[in-house]
Amino acid sequence: MTLAEKILAAHSGKDKVSPGEFLSVRVDLILANDVTAPLAIREFRRIGVQKVFDPQRVVMVPDHFVPNKDIPSAEQAKLMREFAQEQGLVYFEVGRMGIEHVLLPEQGLVVPGDVVIGADSHTCTYGALAAFATGMGSTDIASAMATGEIWMKVPPTMKFVYQGRPGRWISGKDLILYTIGDIGVDGALYSAMEFSGEAIDSLSLDSRFSMANMAIEAGAKAGIFRVDKKTLAYVRSRAKRPYKVYEPAEDAQYAKVIEYDASNIEPQVAFPHLPSNTRPISEVGEVRIDQVVIGSCTNGRLEDLETAAEVLKWRRVHPEVRLIIIPGSQKVYLEAMRRGLIETFVLAGAAVSTPTCGPCLGGHMGVLAAGECCLATTNRNFVGRMGSPDSEVYLAGPAIAAASAILGRIGSPEEVAA
Repeated sequence: MTLAEKILAAHSGKDKVSPGEFLSVRVDLILANDVTAPLAIREFRRIGVQKVFDPQRVVMVPDHFVPNKDIPSAEQAKLMREFAQEQGLVYFEVGRMGIEHVLLPEQGLVVPGDVVIGADSHTCTYGALAAFATGMGSTDIASAMATGEIWMKVPPTMKFVYQGRPGRWISGKDLILYTIGDIGVDGALYSAMEFSGEAIDSLSLDSRFSMANMAIEAGAKAGIFRVDKKTLAYVRSRAKRPYKVYEPAEDAQYAKVIEYDASNIEPQVAFPHLPSNTRPISEVGEVRIDQVVIGSCTNGRLEDLETAAEVLKWRRVHPEVRLIIIPGSQKVYLEAMRRGLIETFVLAGAAVSTPTCGPCLGGHMGVLAAGECCLATTNRNFVGRMGSPDSEVYLAGPAIAAASAILGRIGSPEEVAA
């Protein structure tokens, strides 16, 4: 079996599972946020169950419209907060929280071998820790909160092998954008994407989180990495409970194996209006921008901020560009402050926000007007994603984003350093 299949087999009480098989799967962790939890809570009430199956395995994080931008978002957060208090759930309040997919691994709530479901499509982020993690609808989350189980079909696994050593400014964001550009937004439809190879081994956990995060943008059910020394070093200092490491069998059957030479991959930019509409930075041309956003569950981690600060240090944001930087959690924010990164951002002319999803979904803290163009380290650039349907969103990693904020157009950090 593949890595994903072994985890699902272990959580369904079976010795072996195969793609296409339907299972009842025991879950280790359930997640919802201020957008998706209210519907799940209402459906949970309709079921008639008084208590969730295990309050320590249900996590609720207000992160999309917080700090609350208006009365409706305040009501959403209030409903979730009161339910969490009533049920004794794991809950992170504003000022102690973060963007959910940055926060949960950081807090040791997700460990290798887990099955994690969340009422958010980017729940697949946790595959960086060798967990089978996937997004589900709020009604499925309600059922899981009551029973501790989900009903699902075993996905086939596609293996992606990245050989060679990535270049100077290449991160996991560039590798996954390149991959989505190659296979398309439905290229891994309802599949598990298993990432491996020399280039993957060289990536930090922060970069792996970025890759797993965007598996959904290729249509995947999950994105997953094997456990190595870097994974164990990350988990051992954080894990809140025991875990089990699974390995794919040497003779595992993959639906498809795709190989790339990472040493030939340039920094990538996704043009409007799909994450698959990618071009290498050398072929971007002249694209003027009004706004740059560095953050989100894709690129709001400490390494991302360090990369941005390295490019921005002693430089100034272009006078016609708004640069918004959003640390992914309070812990990331505090460490960035200790290392002087926040000072670098403010001196460069950036606005630095408390952790929030905010502009990524066109919520607040950077909504675009008609005709405006934004380069973001977020994960989606659909029509109207960050505001007006007449605006445009480009996607890139933090190095390109920081350099572009200085240049006033999409460009490379090598231009800034030259």
